[in-house]
Amino acid sequence: MRLSEQEIKEITERVEVLRIEHRDLDAAISSLQEQAYVDPMQMRRMKKRKLYLKDTIHKLESMLIPDMPA
Repeated sequence: MRLSEQEIKEITERVEVLRIEHRDLDAAISSLQEQAYVDPMQMRRMKKRKLYLKDTIHKLESMLIPDMPA
């Protein structure tokens, strides 16, 4: 399936937004880990969200790679 220029642009923009959120979550997790008390449930949710973002970014980026002819 060939993507239009508009679709490529939309996917690229979406990937950038997700990367920013992923980076922000990473910083928040690091900051939380430095505190004396860490809510394990909150930490688990944040890490799960971070993994979800990573997977979504990977899927979107793979959509941008053109198919190789067989």
